[in-house]
Amino acid sequence: MKIEQIYTGCLAHAAYYLESNGEAAIFDPLREVGPYLERAAKSNATIKYVFETHFHADFVSGHLDLAQKTGAKIVFGPTAKPGYDAITAEDNQIFKVGDYTVKVIHTPGHTMESTTYLLIDENGKEHGIVSGDTLFIGDVGRPDLAQHVIADLTEEKLAGYLFDSLRNKIMPLSDDLIVYPNHGAGSACGKNMSKETTDTLGHQKQVNYALNPNLTKAEFIKEILTGLTTPPGYFPQNVLMNIRGYESFDTVMKRGIQALSPSAFEAAASETDALVLDTRDAQVFSEGFIPNAINIGIDGNFAQWVGALIPDVKQQILVVADKAREEEVITRLARVGYDHCIGYLEGGFEAWKNEQKEVDRIERVTAEQLADIQKANPQVPIFDVRKNSEYTSEHMLDVENAPLDTINASMLQMPKDKTAYIHCAGGYRSMIFASILRARGYDNLVDVVGGFKAIKGSERFKVTDYVCPTTLL
Repeated sequence: MKIEQIYTGCLAHAAYYLESNGEAAIFDPLREVGPYLERAAKSNATIKYVFETHFHADFVSGHLDLAQKTGAKIVFGPTAKPGYDAITAEDNQIFKVGDYTVKVIHTPGHTMESTTYLLIDENGKEHGIVSGDTLFIGDVGRPDLAQHVIADLTEEKLAGYLFDSLRNKIMPLSDDLIVYPNHGAGSACGKNMSKETTDTLGHQKQVNYALNPNLTKAEFIKEILTGLTTPPGYFPQNVLMNIRGYESFDTVMKRGIQALSPSAFEAAASETDALVLDTRDAQVFSEGFIPNAINIGIDGNFAQWVGALIPDVKQQILVVADKAREEEVITRLARVGYDHCIGYLEGGFEAWKNEQKEVDRIERVTAEQLADIQKANPQVPIFDVRKNSEYTSEHMLDVENAPLDTINASMLQMPKDKTAYIHCAGGYRSMIFASILRARGYDNLVDVVGGFKAIKGSERFKVTDYVCPTTLL
């Protein structure tokens, strides 16, 4: 069977391209549809359907633009009520893509409309399942997201539906089927996903805790809800965009790709409510940046942290980026619904500095320097800004946890009257933390270069014994 996984690491997201006899289908596409159009054109195939496994929370899908550009039909599973033209399929409904068959299997639980698509080849042999967020490799979709959009749902109800879907719809399928999930490790849509992005259903029945046939429904619900944290604030906003519709990606790109001189950029920052988002590397950012700019580096889990830390997807944004990466930044913002970039700094930060405009900096120290500081002052405040699950697994002794993902609460732990030192795993998140608090008036935070990895590697600090985490959220 000709099916290809198109994986995007920064969102731990998998879309799928299915092709047979000149016809193609796309499953769960990202916002920018160019790669899918190019793939179909390469084989001279016509995209006939865009299949959605559910209304996604962690990204804005490209189904509307794909349908507009190709004439493809958008397909959702039962109970979906999109605000635009689409097919709401019935359970067990059949769709043909060339000589292949796609069978709808309604699997509510992650969301009520969640659907798994069974792929059947030209000989009638069942090949695999595109499982969306119903079944991951090593995990299943968290059942607490749809309740933030639909008032009368609870996570317990959804977990119960998911149990029934897995037991009655998924587990009876053949062991040799290939599982094609929507996400891998790093996504916030599950709590403990594998780094592998495909597997056989038979192997998952053996190793996936959620497919343990000995679990009662009550035990399953308890297990599936343990280790969940509050979902990122942008999730419900992305769900609504996927349900109601959104602006074309082309429109978003045209608005955002406006080159602004340093003076025009400065004027836009002062005359609007735009957030200045600096996407350069943490080390480079620390050495000089526009005052009040927030650093979220493009070479990391950029979109996820933008979504977690910028409360409103309608926030206007002004971008500072490395040369020739401006379009990439605007694209990755749009993937998670941040469609209101209004321009970028032409010439980058060097142009700003060359015009002698005001510059700010954030101090950094090495792990060795921090060890000397702590030796001289054992009471020096040090904060670990990693997720609580990471901190619980292993951390420096006598260091407080102040997670970046709950920064408003973590900020209350920060002293304003003395220098404090912060670290994450490697330096990416701690610079985000420092830049946000710097913009809020905290000018006393010092970042530790290399984070916990460097701290532990120095062998100059006492560290707790490692405990394997039960959740990666």
